[in-house]
Amino acid sequence: MRILLMGAPGSGKGTQAGFIAQKAKVSSVSSGDLFRKNLSEKSELGILAKTFMDRGEYVPDDVTIRMVLDWINDPSNTSGFVLDGFPRTLPQAIALDEELGSVDKVIFFDVPNNDLIERLSGRLICRTCQASFHKIFYPSKNGMICDKCPDELYQRDDDKADVVTNRLKVYMQETQPVIQYYAKQNKLITVDGSKSVDEVESELEMALND
Repeated sequence: MRILLMGAPGSGKGTQAGFIAQKAKVSSVSSGDLFRKNLSEKSELGILAKTFMDRGEYVPDDVTIRMVLDWINDPSNTSGFVLDGFPRTLPQAIALDEELGSVDKVIFFDVPNNDLIERLSGRLICRTCQASFHKIFYPSKNGMICDKCPDELYQRDDDKADVVTNRLKVYMQETQPVIQYYAKQNKLITVDGSKSVDEVESELEMALND
């Protein structure tokens, strides 16, 4: 089974990727994982991607697509896959269909913007050990001091509310055409990502068995 996971940052798709892969008995990977792997291994595609990243530019679609297709075409993934966070743009979706013919299911994690902003803008990181906390969902017992070091907790610039709001706006502008593309193919399954982890898992299990 070939499954794509879509959803804004903070929607919970990464949390559920392993569960879905286990149920479908396939491997899972995120586009971020593939970037980190290619960069760390200094592969041809990793070196190419780094030239854009070093200039502060987005990595072009064709480079991202080649990374993903290399992974999909690996013999260990012939039985299927769960792909988290790809495709993100319409050209990526079309390129994927041209290579594969089609995918089986596209699961979109739908979460209201206010919930996403609360989830993303509440994250705090330890300056020393990089442990992650959340102001509401997983606060440190010591206020703004890490439970594990202890050292000071801080908020990354890209987790601040105004930056998060802009990230979500850009994501939806890029991704809405992709959602519509798969909806027209009757491949799109929308789950309510604002529910608890267990409730989302139950909804996913029904979707996978359908």
